[in-house]
Amino acid sequence: MDTGLLILRLVTGLLVAGHGVQKVSFRLGGDGLAGGSEEFRRDGFRGGRLTALAAGAGQIGSGLFLAAGLLTPAAAMAAAGVMTVAVTVKWRNGLWVQHDGYEYPLFLVVVAAVLALTGPGQWSVDHALGLTPWPVWASVTALVVGPVSGLLTRALLHRSTIAEGTAEDALAVR
Repeated sequence: MDTGLLILRLVTGLLVAGHGVQKVSFRLGGDGLAGGSEEFRRDGFRGGRLTALAAGAGQIGSGLFLAAGLLTPAAAMAAAGVMTVAVTVKWRNGLWVQHDGYEYPLFLVVVAAVLALTGPGQWSVDHALGLTPWPVWASVTALVVGPVSGLLTRALLHRSTIAEGTAEDALAVR
């Protein structure tokens, strides 16, 4: 079981971190911070560079912590939060990734939840530091707060299409 958890943590954590690296740099096929900012703008989010930096840092940090098995419930909570935002962005395209759907970010949310529930396993920093097993309340908190924080982020930072249309119409009239 510990070998399986190690592989799951490494693959999931490094993929989440890599996704964040792409948002803020030209590495791993990313378009740099300007490209990450433009992606959020296109997806209807406010904040530009700050939003891209926050999302990228959240993905890099949570992914590396998951991979290491360090503060696993908190890392799973952060990963689930940022990937929940991605689910909301891709929701309109349906489930399957072939049509730019939410299949991949949903899978990462579920894996983060599983890691919050199972713990990181024996081959982890948490275990080496004597932090495991995590109390049940920490896992449950991660399961709830992660996705809820993603939904709140979406609600706070996403521009309303009505307000956007009004602003665009006002600019077009001028």
